[in-house]
Amino acid sequence: ESSAACEVCEGAEEMTEPLKQCTAWLHAYFCEPARTASLPVPAFHHPLLQRDSFTRQVLWTLLRDVKFGEAVSYKRLAELAGNSRAARAVGGAMRSNPIPIIIPCHRVICSSGQSGSYGGGTLMKEWLLSHEKLQKEKSAY
Repeated sequence: ESSAACEVCEGAEEMTEPLKQCTAWLHAYFCEPARTASLPVPAFHHPLLQRDSFTRQVLWTLLRDVKFGEAVSYKRLAELAGNSRAARAVGGAMRSNPIPIIIPCHRVICSSGQSGSYGGGTLMKEWLLSHEKLQKEKSAY
């Protein structure tokens, strides 16, 4: 359990509305995870998320269907996104994710239960998964 306090940087009043939403969402994720379900997901204007593609479908499916504290295999996410034979393409979509944590690519693991790759490194992925598991257990009490 972390003893670090959650803080928002100084000058937050000068942030644009999308940055304020993103800051609020990230603050909730790390400090009050139960609130993430009730907060609006920040608006995403990245070109990858605007184009109609399998990658976009995978990322939106992940965001919509895999909840805090859950994990899904690359294969299962491919099925959920509409192409059961595209587990490798799901891995490519995870590598292309422009907003990790908010679109929670750390929740995608190997069918074997191994954590698999992560852009922030394996230790960061395992920490994020542990953080979610711990927070979910705490909220169950």
